[in-house]
Amino acid sequence: MTQDPAVLEIRDLRTEFRIRKQWHAAVRGVSLSVARNETVALVGESGSGKSVTALSILKLLPGAGARHAGGHILLAGRDLSTLPEVQMSHVRGNDIAMIFQEPMTSLNPTMTVGDQIVEAIRQHHATPYSEARLQALEALREVGIPGADNRLDDYPHQFSGGMRQRVMIAMALACKPKLLVADEPTTALDVTIQAQILALLAQLQAAHGMSILFITHNLGVVAQIADRVAVMYAGEVVELADVDALFAQPTHPYTQALLRAMPRVDLDTDEFLAIPGQAPTLAAMPPGCAFGPRCPSRQAQCEREHPVLQQVVDGATGHMVRCPVRLEQLRMNLETSL
Repeated sequence: MTQDPAVLEIRDLRTEFRIRKQWHAAVRGVSLSVARNETVALVGESGSGKSVTALSILKLLPGAGARHAGGHILLAGRDLSTLPEVQMSHVRGNDIAMIFQEPMTSLNPTMTVGDQIVEAIRQHHATPYSEARLQALEALREVGIPGADNRLDDYPHQFSGGMRQRVMIAMALACKPKLLVADEPTTALDVTIQAQILALLAQLQAAHGMSILFITHNLGVVAQIADRVAVMYAGEVVELADVDALFAQPTHPYTQALLRAMPRVDLDTDEFLAIPGQAPTLAAMPPGCAFGPRCPSRQAQCEREHPVLQQVVDGATGHMVRCPVRLEQLRMNLETSL
């Protein structure tokens, strides 16, 4: 894992939504960093707070029903949480770019793909149209669009799903951003195209040295692309580790449950071990551990005390978990083995 200084550093981020005239936290005290040329994956089931975290970074949440309620978002040392919208509009697309999860609807159907990329370039740089068009063509070539010279003036409906996602990547990278936020960019694609998109992102990252915050619910994708993994549940990071350490020593009960629910090609079984119960709603968050009601290892303290992230006993450096029960079990096992 790279030891370069953080390009993105999130400190104790809290984002709240208004529900029935009251504010409830959808992201609760998230702290995370992404170094240069590093890929950090945010993992968790739907509703865990992954996309809200990403939208909070870019300040794209609706002003009427959502608010930044605490914490800092530092991009190369610059605090985005304090920037007014005029300045933030210069950051989006230029310093931070985002790829959304649905390529079929993320492109403007009334504009050619070339003009959409040109628009993204000219939004942030005083570039003549002709020069921006050449840059757009080069971007399409870089993401592997066959016959890019002849596809520049095509409309989105003339591309397949995988090719549209490549166009989205070309548009996102046209201004050479420091950070790329990819919100489940392979979800709507078949597995063969998924593999191609993941390989393309890795290739472009190596070429440009950019950082990637990759949001997904697919742990198989995480194993292919991530350097580090943050597992989210109910708006919190419950486990943070290098990707090898997470798969070798999953510690939080939720992480273990996600891995058990993942399809395995090496096992002859038709059953999936689903996680029982449901995630808590924002308006009914338990006072103790949010995963407690669904956890097979819960104890009385889990209902009373809100756990904090702590270093895993005898674990890899930087392996953090939000579960005192598991940490105590690991400590006891370590003492027994000595």
